[in-house]
Amino acid sequence: MSGTAVSRNYAAALFELAGRDGSEALYGELIQAIGAAYEESESLRHFLGAPSVGLDKKKRMVSSALGEDAPELFVRFLKVMLDRRRQGTLPGVASDYRDLLDKQAGRVRADVTLPFEADDAVRGQVLDALERRFEKKVIPEFHVDPKILGGVIIRIGDELMDASVRRQLEQLRHELV
Repeated sequence: MSGTAVSRNYAAALFELAGRDGSEALYGELIQAIGAAYEESESLRHFLGAPSVGLDKKKRMVSSALGEDAPELFVRFLKVMLDRRRQGTLPGVASDYRDLLDKQAGRVRADVTLPFEADDAVRGQVLDALERRFEKKVIPEFHVDPKILGGVIIRIGDELMDASVRRQLEQLRHELV
């Protein structure tokens, strides 16, 4: 899920910083972990968003939490986000950064919805078909929705391929009315 224009801009800036020394993958891992922690931890969101907590205290916490695990340039980037009160965009930045990594590597992500839990054979068939169709490496994420009755719904970026029985029935009903 892509974020806003703000998160896309921050992700692009971070990607450019990472490219200076070829650390795109490392920065990707770091921003994914931070974005996930921000989404999952109410206390972290509260701490970073609380006006009563000083900016210096927030920056010290970020520095100590990342310690020696993150490059200094990455830590400074996060501090700039805090300066500009953009910590709420961290999950979006992580998502948009992942999209930039995927584009650089020539991969696409696909949301595949089936009416049943797919076994390995079905997953393999869907993956093969998608990779032939898009001529790229595809990273599928499978979902189950029994309401589609049959068929498959695939979303890759802005493209939606809906071959579900539910859609076909709705289309038939519309034509009959």
